[in-house]
Amino acid sequence: MTWLTDFWRSSIGGKVTMAVTGVLLFGFVVAHLLGNLLLLAGPDAINSYAKWLHDKGPLLWVARIGLIAIFLLHIVTAIRLSRANKVARPVAYAKEATMQASMASRSMLWSGLSLLVFVVYHLLHFTFGVTNAEHFAKKAAPSTAAWNGHDVHAMVVASFQVPVIAIAYAAFQLVLFLHLLHGLQSFAQTLGVHHARYTPMIKKLSVLLAAAIAGGNVLLALSVLLGLVKGAA
Repeated sequence: MTWLTDFWRSSIGGKVTMAVTGVLLFGFVVAHLLGNLLLLAGPDAINSYAKWLHDKGPLLWVARIGLIAIFLLHIVTAIRLSRANKVARPVAYAKEATMQASMASRSMLWSGLSLLVFVVYHLLHFTFGVTNAEHFAKKAAPSTAAWNGHDVHAMVVASFQVPVIAIAYAAFQLVLFLHLLHGLQSFAQTLGVHHARYTPMIKKLSVLLAAAIAGGNVLLALSVLLGLVKGAA
């Protein structure tokens, strides 16, 4: 495994690692949003989806542990590359070339670390029920497709009816938007897709994709907060 470690420690290996883990995480974020959008379809839809996931048993935990490992590798690699860049340039430029660097690219490391904090809270909130345990303990009506009486729809609605929680979730989507925006563009650059004809198109596509994902998450939180999605009467 020495060659693999050496490759990861190299500049190219680090960029490839960031690209591969980034794509895997992007795929998860898209799938996660599509599943969560079932909230808008009512209790049976999202509870059935949650039960389908729960019925996977050990496979679900394998997927969860794998995703956590990928996310941590992504973060650790980003920190290592950031430190390597500082070592390679110990003295800052007299005038920073911010004209070529967007806010998303300059804040990439900090947005990633912020998302790490958000993910930890999200897991404690919705997956393990450590925070807001009263929401996690919501029980479903006998007619809903929940497992062991656990009502995901009621849990999400009860959570996002709390203004602080809903606004916090929505605010973090701006961080996610900036991170995805630069991440998608960096991925294209790692693949060598850098051309006067294609780069503007890639930039527009990255904006649309990042906005769609962040906007979809905001829609879920605000739909409940504004009363467009309600719990059981």
